[in-house]
Amino acid sequence: MIGQILGHYRVLEKIGSGGMGEVYRAADDRLGRDVAIKILKPALANDQDRLRRFELEARSRRGFEPSRHRRHLRHRHA
Repeated sequence: MIGQILGHYRVLEKIGSGGMGEVYRAADDRLGRDVAIKILKPALANDQDRLRRFELEARSRRGFEPSRHRRHLRHRHA
């Protein structure tokens, strides 16, 4: 993932992982800031319960900004 382009995000480094996926620091080239992108594990992409939890987590973080430079965004494997 590191070095890949996802839309207008450039993946810079892995910053964590968990049961549902991995989290990467990425550069938002459009807005000129760093963001965190969570990538759902491909094996879970068809698990409706996991997808619901993934969506709920993303929605709960929508207003959360741990620093002025990082926002939590979501991205899902196809």
